[in-house]
Amino acid sequence: MPRRGLGWAPYVLLLPSLVYMAIFFAAPMLQSFALALQDRAGNWSLVSIERMVTDAQFERALITTLVLLLLVIPIQFVLAMSMALIVNSRLRGSGLWLYVFALPLGVSELAAGIIWFSIFTERGWLNSLLTGLGILEQPYVFLNPQEPFWLIFAVVLAEAWRATAIIMIILVAGLQSIPRDYLEAADVLGASLFQKIRHVILPLLRPALQTALILRTILAFQVFATVIAIAGRGLNVLAAEAYRWYGDIRDVHVAASYAGLILLLSVAATVIYLWLLPTREEQLA
Repeated sequence: MPRRGLGWAPYVLLLPSLVYMAIFFAAPMLQSFALALQDRAGNWSLVSIERMVTDAQFERALITTLVLLLLVIPIQFVLAMSMALIVNSRLRGSGLWLYVFALPLGVSELAAGIIWFSIFTERGWLNSLLTGLGILEQPYVFLNPQEPFWLIFAVVLAEAWRATAIIMIILVAGLQSIPRDYLEAADVLGASLFQKIRHVILPLLRPALQTALILRTILAFQVFATVIAIAGRGLNVLAAEAYRWYGDIRDVHVAASYAGLILLLSVAATVIYLWLLPTREEQLA
């Protein structure tokens, strides 16, 4: 008896998702690009993009966003891989660590920023500890707008604490899809943990790595609440500048230009990841 094809079933199942994406993502995205390419009078023009690029805060916001991205992603990747290996080790109690590591996911971005602000502020936990131990004679102002190093350091810690679990969960799923035979064969051949990670785990983990890195990079370009909670206006990022132009200056066209720039940077990062980390199917295509 000949096998029957799936027919229209896959397309019917995909239709609700496509409609949702079209209404809540595609339409607002096109509207945002249209606003970015118009002036306040509604005429098609590049004046809004020009105002964005020539704004005194633009270069600083772009550099700060890229610096945060370059710091957060490698730190989170190393932490997430270590956490995923612990969860996947199948040791006694390793399953419990999955829930422990995932706890920060229940904390919002703003709440995480407030928590770490309370740690680094002048009367916060860190200063109380250091002065109590006699390391400092008086509280040190870590969150000083004149010293961006500590502001960036606090934001990186807050983001690493809050969002590393996102990468960890994706990597755990990827690790569990790797056949145990490969790892057992590596053990028989006397491979060290580093050699197994480099020559067995990472090559087979490429699909999960693609997904995790793309997702985390997109979220890193959009970082906003954590920065505002910790640094206020002392640290500029692209998302904060988009909010400033929309909420304070009331210019939706320049704000849309910032949103479009964030989208284009996210797409560029995605293309780079797909190029640098091709899966086996993509390599054979």
